[in-house]
Parts: sequence; C-alpha cells; structure tokens
Amino acid sequence: MTGNLTLALLTGLLYTVGTYLLLQRTLTRVVIGLGLLGHGANLLLLQAGGPPGRAPFSGAAGTAGDGVADPLPQAMVLTAIVITFGVSAFLLALAYRSWVLTGDDEVQDDVEDARIARQRPDRHAHAHPEELS
Repeated sequence: MTGNLTLALLTGLLYTVGTYLLLQRTLTRVVIGLGLLGHGANLLLLQAGGPPGRAPFSGAAGTAGDGVADPLPQAMVLTAIVITFGVSAFLLALAYRSWVLTGDDEVQDDVEDARIARQRPDRHAHAHPEELS
C-alpha cells in the first residue's frame, strides 16, 4: 500500500511543479515543465495498469482471471513518451530560435495585444448584448 501512496504523491508533485513551470515566461522553464508533466502522466498511466510484476500475456492459459497485467497502459506510456519527445524537440527549437533572435529566452508581451487592451478597457462592462454583435 505504501508504494501506491508514494507513486500517487510523486505523480501529484510532478503535475504541480510541471504546471508551475509551464506558467513561467522563460522558455527553458516551459520545456522543463512539459517534461515533468510528461513524466507525471507516464506514472499516472502505469498506476492505472494495476499491480506490477505480472506479465501482460502468459501463453495460451492467460485469461483475465489469471492475474495478468493490462497491456494498454504500457502501450499508452510508450505513445506518451514519443509525443512528449516530439513536443519537447519542437519547443527546444523555438527556444533556440528565440534566443538567437533576441539574446534571451523570455517571452515578450505582444505589442498589438497591449495596444488593444489599452484602447477601450471598459467597452464590454456596460454594453447591451445587441451592441456586442
């Protein structure tokens, strides 16, 4: 029972730290946060597969009642590893390009979004639904 609680707490910690890092403005922290979220997802999928130590298939006698492990979470973890690797490679390429162009990996505010936000901040506060369309 302690192993399950430890894995559950570790999964929650990985999700928490990964989410915190994803909300940062530097791209290196975003890449690390995505990696931590990927590892948390892998642990969650392996926990959903049931108790460890059983083979997914055990010959011709392997039926559902023999205590065989479910192979689907293992296949999903392999797929999640490949997807996380691809997204991480893409984000690393974006971070490198941003660093080459600006000399920094911090994401800057969009000038056009800031201009629109300053234009009329209370336009929708007192508008009627007919005026919004």
